[in-house]
Amino acid sequence: MKTPIRIALTLAVAISPALARAHEFWLSPAAYAISPGQATAVTARTGEAFCGPAKTWARERSVRFVIRTSRQINLTDVAFAGDGPWVKFAPTDQGGAMMAFESTFTPIQLPGAKFNAYLAEEGLTGPLAERGASEEPGRERYRRCAKTWLSGDDAKRATKPMGLPLEIVPASIPGRDSTLVVTVLRGGEPLAGALVRAWRAPLGAAGVALDAAVRDSSAMAWEGRTGTDGSIAVPVRESGEWLVSLVDMVPSAEPSEADWESTWASLTFARNENAR
Repeated sequence: MKTPIRIALTLAVAISPALARAHEFWLSPAAYAISPGQATAVTARTGEAFCGPAKTWARERSVRFVIRTSRQINLTDVAFAGDGPWVKFAPTDQGGAMMAFESTFTPIQLPGAKFNAYLAEEGLTGPLAERGASEEPGRERYRRCAKTWLSGDDAKRATKPMGLPLEIVPASIPGRDSTLVVTVLRGGEPLAGALVRAWRAPLGAAGVALDAAVRDSSAMAWEGRTGTDGSIAVPVRESGEWLVSLVDMVPSAEPSEADWESTWASLTFARNENAR
């Protein structure tokens, strides 16, 4: 008989305002390393330089919100009104847990010059080349695909894809080694040439994450592009809280809504001082 996994949920009722374009979006646990029976609060944040305010939960903006431990649990439909973190999770074993969130699309439009600058800044060379010198407004819709790893020893829980449209899949337990090999999957297939970036923020006492709404901004720690097999080795030697992120853009499947659609993917995890 499977031991029930204890979960307490607190989700905000208000509709989130449109997520700011060109801002990272990530799942943010209060602590990444927790003992069985010990709860950690997890919310979502958006901002720059691994610093930003918490986002409120909006069921109508969510496609899926799940967590994988010894089994996968759907968190999307168990929300209730209230302020605070999206979820409070208490594990029942030492295996760890992977949490994943996928949002719906949000439309946005930018003046042509600003849209082109955005494409260049995010390394989206394909869409930029297709637009050329066009000054037409950039009609885009975007969505978020975020994951976080709550530390544990079961590599299968960390390395098995979660089925997101764009996903960063680690090849080993995140934070265990000084290099983390990841594969970027788009629609379940390896994505070559994707620009992957990483940020690091220090952890507080006892491995507790510092408040990302008020902590100092973090300079980008590293960036690189995936190989032909969609994989890349990310150096994560220093201890702390890590954010690995990328954005992918393709022609919109709904031309009446937008010309382009982008998907932002992220993975957060912690590396402690005693890791190899």
